[in-house]
Amino acid sequence: MATRSKTWLADKLKSYFPKREELASNRYLAPIAHRFLSPELWRFTRRSVPRGVALGLFAAFIVPIGQIFLAAFLALPVRANMPLAAAVTFVTNPFTLPFWLVIANRVGNFTLAIDAATTGVATEGMATGQFAWLAEFWQLAGVTAFGFVVLAVVSAAIGFLIAGGIWRVMVARRRTKRLRRMEARLDERLGAQQG
Repeated sequence: MATRSKTWLADKLKSYFPKREELASNRYLAPIAHRFLSPELWRFTRRSVPRGVALGLFAAFIVPIGQIFLAAFLALPVRANMPLAAAVTFVTNPFTLPFWLVIANRVGNFTLAIDAATTGVATEGMATGQFAWLAEFWQLAGVTAFGFVVLAVVSAAIGFLIAGGIWRVMVARRRTKRLRRMEARLDERLGAQQG
Protein backbone atom coordinates (compact mmCIF):
# COMPACT_ATOMS: atom_id res chain seq x y z
CA MET A 1 0.00 0.00 0.00
CA ALA A 2 1.37 3.39 -1.01
CA THR A 3 1.95 5.80 1.82
CA ARG A 4 0.39 9.23 1.71
CA SER A 5 2.54 12.30 1.78
CA LYS A 6 2.43 14.60 4.80
CA THR A 7 1.32 17.31 2.42
CA TRP A 8 -1.19 15.16 0.53
CA LEU A 9 -3.83 17.87 0.31
CA ALA A 10 -1.33 20.49 -0.84
CA ASP A 11 0.03 18.07 -3.46
CA LYS A 12 -3.50 17.32 -4.68
CA LEU A 13 -4.36 21.02 -4.95
CA LYS A 14 -1.10 21.79 -6.75
CA SER A 15 -1.92 19.19 -9.42
CA TYR A 16 -4.99 21.21 -10.47
CA PHE A 17 -3.33 24.64 -10.55
CA PRO A 18 -1.28 25.95 -13.48
CA LYS A 19 2.44 25.54 -13.02
CA ARG A 20 4.64 28.55 -12.44
CA GLU A 21 6.53 27.83 -15.67
CA GLU A 22 3.27 27.92 -17.66
CA LEU A 23 2.44 31.32 -16.23
CA ALA A 24 5.96 32.59 -16.91
CA SER A 25 5.65 31.69 -20.57
CA ASN A 26 2.27 33.44 -20.96
CA ARG A 27 2.79 36.50 -23.16
CA TYR A 28 0.05 38.51 -21.40
CA LEU A 29 1.65 38.08 -18.00
CA ALA A 30 5.21 38.76 -19.20
CA PRO A 31 5.40 42.36 -17.92
CA ILE A 32 4.36 41.37 -14.39
CA ALA A 33 5.44 37.72 -14.33
CA HIS A 34 8.29 38.42 -11.92
CA ARG A 35 5.71 39.53 -9.32
CA PHE A 36 3.36 36.59 -9.83
CA LEU A 37 6.13 34.01 -9.83
CA SER A 38 7.52 34.97 -6.45
CA PRO A 39 7.86 31.70 -4.48
CA GLU A 40 6.23 33.14 -1.37
CA LEU A 41 2.94 33.49 -3.27
CA TRP A 42 2.88 29.78 -4.11
CA ARG A 43 3.68 28.29 -0.69
CA PHE A 44 1.10 26.85 1.67
CA THR A 45 2.01 28.43 4.99
CA ARG A 46 0.27 29.33 8.23
CA ARG A 47 -0.18 32.94 7.14
CA SER A 48 -0.64 32.63 3.38
CA VAL A 49 -3.45 30.06 3.42
CA PRO A 50 -5.98 32.04 5.52
CA ARG A 51 -5.13 35.18 3.56
CA GLY A 52 -5.69 33.35 0.28
CA VAL A 53 -9.06 32.00 1.42
CA ALA A 54 -10.19 35.42 2.63
CA LEU A 55 -9.12 37.21 -0.56
CA GLY A 56 -10.69 34.53 -2.74
CA LEU A 57 -14.03 34.82 -0.95
CA PHE A 58 -13.90 38.62 -1.04
CA ALA A 59 -13.17 38.66 -4.79
CA ALA A 60 -15.83 36.01 -5.47
CA PHE A 61 -18.62 38.13 -4.04
CA ILE A 62 -17.43 41.66 -4.81
CA VAL A 63 -16.97 41.22 -8.59
CA PRO A 64 -19.25 39.01 -10.70
CA ILE A 65 -16.80 38.74 -13.63
CA GLY A 66 -13.02 38.45 -13.48
CA GLN A 67 -12.85 37.49 -9.83
CA ILE A 68 -9.87 35.17 -10.39
CA PHE A 69 -7.76 38.06 -11.67
CA LEU A 70 -8.89 40.31 -8.84
CA ALA A 71 -7.97 37.62 -6.27
CA ALA A 72 -4.55 37.17 -7.90
CA PHE A 73 -3.83 40.91 -7.89
CA LEU A 74 -5.01 41.28 -4.29
CA ALA A 75 -2.75 38.39 -3.26
CA LEU A 76 0.37 40.28 -4.36
CA PRO A 77 0.62 43.02 -1.71
CA VAL A 78 -0.54 40.88 1.23
CA ARG A 79 1.55 37.81 0.28
CA ALA A 80 -1.42 35.46 0.23
CA ASN A 81 -1.36 32.05 -1.43
CA MET A 82 -2.29 32.98 -4.98
CA PRO A 83 -3.45 29.57 -6.31
CA LEU A 84 -5.71 29.10 -3.29
CA ALA A 85 -7.14 32.62 -3.63
CA ALA A 86 -7.93 31.92 -7.28
CA ALA A 87 -9.50 28.53 -6.52
CA VAL A 88 -11.76 29.83 -3.74
CA THR A 89 -13.37 32.30 -6.17
CA PHE A 90 -15.22 29.36 -7.70
CA VAL A 91 -17.69 29.58 -4.81
CA THR A 92 -19.56 31.89 -7.17
CA ASN A 93 -19.91 30.41 -10.63
CA PRO A 94 -22.64 30.36 -13.28
CA PHE A 95 -24.35 27.41 -11.57
CA THR A 96 -24.45 28.94 -8.09
CA LEU A 97 -25.06 32.55 -9.15
CA PRO A 98 -28.90 32.38 -8.90
CA PHE A 99 -28.60 31.08 -5.34
CA TRP A 100 -26.15 33.84 -4.39
CA LEU A 101 -28.35 36.51 -6.04
CA VAL A 102 -31.27 35.51 -3.83
CA ILE A 103 -29.07 35.37 -0.72
CA ALA A 104 -27.48 38.75 -1.53
CA ASN A 105 -30.91 40.32 -2.03
CA ARG A 106 -32.16 38.99 1.29
CA VAL A 107 -28.98 40.07 3.10
CA GLY A 108 -29.26 43.52 1.52
CA ASN A 109 -32.92 43.84 2.49
CA PHE A 110 -32.18 42.72 6.04
CA THR A 111 -29.17 45.00 6.39
CA LEU A 112 -30.78 48.09 4.94
CA ALA A 113 -34.24 47.40 6.42
CA ILE A 114 -35.91 48.88 3.38
CA ASP A 115 -39.66 49.48 3.55
CA ALA A 116 -42.16 51.71 1.79
CA ALA A 117 -41.93 54.46 4.42
CA THR A 118 -38.28 55.21 3.62
CA THR A 119 -38.72 56.11 -0.05
CA GLY A 120 -38.58 59.78 -1.00
CA VAL A 121 -40.99 61.98 -2.95
CA ALA A 122 -38.91 61.74 -6.14
CA THR A 123 -39.00 57.97 -5.97
CA GLU A 124 -42.78 58.01 -5.50
CA GLY A 125 -43.28 60.08 -8.64
CA MET A 126 -41.07 57.76 -10.61
CA ALA A 127 -42.64 54.63 -9.15
CA THR A 128 -46.20 55.60 -10.17
CA GLY A 129 -45.46 56.67 -13.76
CA GLN A 130 -44.44 54.78 -16.84
CA PHE A 131 -40.96 54.23 -15.40
CA ALA A 132 -42.21 52.21 -12.43
CA TRP A 133 -40.36 49.13 -13.63
CA LEU A 134 -37.10 51.10 -13.75
CA ALA A 135 -37.50 52.30 -10.15
CA GLU A 136 -38.17 48.74 -8.99
CA PHE A 137 -35.18 47.47 -10.92
CA TRP A 138 -32.85 50.08 -9.41
CA GLN A 139 -34.11 49.37 -5.92
CA LEU A 140 -33.73 45.61 -6.39
CA ALA A 141 -30.29 45.97 -7.98
CA GLY A 142 -29.08 48.36 -5.28
CA VAL A 143 -30.24 46.10 -2.48
CA THR A 144 -28.67 43.07 -4.15
CA ALA A 145 -25.39 44.89 -4.81
CA PHE A 146 -25.21 46.01 -1.19
CA GLY A 147 -25.96 42.41 -0.16
CA PHE A 148 -22.98 41.24 -2.21
CA VAL A 149 -20.73 43.78 -0.49
CA VAL A 150 -21.90 42.53 2.91
CA LEU A 151 -21.39 38.90 1.81
CA ALA A 152 -17.89 39.73 0.53
CA VAL A 153 -16.76 41.30 3.80
CA VAL A 154 -18.43 38.79 6.13
CA SER A 155 -17.45 35.68 4.15
CA ALA A 156 -13.83 36.89 3.91
CA ALA A 157 -13.65 37.36 7.68
CA ILE A 158 -15.28 33.99 8.40
CA GLY A 159 -13.13 32.25 5.79
CA PHE A 160 -9.97 33.72 7.30
CA LEU A 161 -10.90 32.48 10.78
CA ILE A 162 -11.98 29.01 9.61
CA ALA A 163 -8.90 28.50 7.41
CA GLY A 164 -6.63 29.59 10.26
CA GLY A 165 -8.41 27.24 12.66
CA ILE A 166 -8.20 24.28 10.27
CA TRP A 167 -4.51 25.00 9.70
CA ARG A 168 -3.86 25.00 13.47
CA VAL A 169 -5.75 21.71 13.91
CA MET A 170 -3.79 20.08 11.09
CA VAL A 171 -0.46 21.25 12.50
CA ALA A 172 -1.42 20.11 16.01
CA ARG A 173 -2.36 16.65 14.72
CA ARG A 174 0.88 16.34 12.78
CA ARG A 175 2.85 17.42 15.84
CA THR A 176 1.01 14.93 18.08
CA LYS A 177 1.69 12.08 15.64
CA ARG A 178 5.36 13.04 15.43
CA LEU A 179 5.65 13.13 19.25
CA ARG A 180 4.02 9.71 19.54
CA ARG A 181 6.44 8.24 17.01
CA MET A 182 9.36 9.80 18.88
CA GLU A 183 8.08 8.39 22.19
CA ALA A 184 7.67 4.95 20.64
CA ARG A 185 11.23 5.01 19.27
CA LEU A 186 12.56 6.22 22.62
CA ASP A 187 10.67 3.44 24.44
CA GLU A 188 12.15 0.89 22.00
CA ARG A 189 15.68 2.19 22.59
CA LEU A 190 15.24 2.23 26.37
CA GLY A 191 13.73 -1.26 26.28
CA ALA A 192 16.64 -2.54 24.18
CA GLN A 193 19.19 -1.00 26.53
CA GLN A 194 17.54 -2.46 29.64
CA GLY A 195 17.08 -5.92 28.12
